[in-house]
Amino acid sequence: YGQQAPYGQTMDPYGTPAPPATRPMTIDDVVVRGFLTLITLVVTAALAWVLIPVEMSIPVMAISVIAALGIWAFITFGQKINAPLVLAFAALYGVAVGVISHAYNDLYHGVVFQAIVGTALAFGAMLAVHALKIIRVTPKLARFVIAAGFALVGLMIINLLVVAFGPDTGIGIRDPGNPLAYVFSVVAILVGCFFLLLDFDSIEQGVRHGAPEKFAWFCAFGLVLSLVWIYLEMLRLLSYFSGRD
Repeated sequence: YGQQAPYGQTMDPYGTPAPPATRPMTIDDVVVRGFLTLITLVVTAALAWVLIPVEMSIPVMAISVIAALGIWAFITFGQKINAPLVLAFAALYGVAVGVISHAYNDLYHGVVFQAIVGTALAFGAMLAVHALKIIRVTPKLARFVIAAGFALVGLMIINLLVVAFGPDTGIGIRDPGNPLAYVFSVVAILVGCFFLLLDFDSIEQGVRHGAPEKFAWFCAFGLVLSLVWIYLEMLRLLSYFSGRD
């Protein structure tokens, strides 16, 4: 009596600490869940590439993006995380990625493979930067990267609205004939790389502070978001240098 149980543990009637309700997260947990999430996205992307006809691609992509955004908002703002939610998000997002990739590859043959290689290289480079502590994640850096990400998304939305109700070139950030488009894609890729750095730091901090096992799903969710962001921007940038088939 009068003793306090360690963090995350309860006391039995005799004062002996009971086993924790959930075990702490490990790096292996993140690797396994990250792989499951990524492979789910890749499989649905491949199925969408093969099975969805061209005339159905836009409505299918729109539905999958809206549904994926709903799950993203529920996970991000509702702080609800579990395997079904993350895998459902990956599956829906994968459909959109597959449709977009197919369209780009039809126009610029081989660009998808180049974008995949570029994304893998970016992942490896940022993992090395994190491991060697070349760039240290601080609260100030994290706030800056998140703000930059929201700013880029805001510009994309404005560009879509201008394209819908004005000139096809929008505000120039997606116009291959405008140098601003090249700058925008490069900046977007760099921001995606810094998001990876934040993800790695979050994983490291979670393991160090004994975060619950289910937090590994949140880490996997973040990693896949960052990788797809980089991949799509890499796809866009490489298309500017490729001739149409």
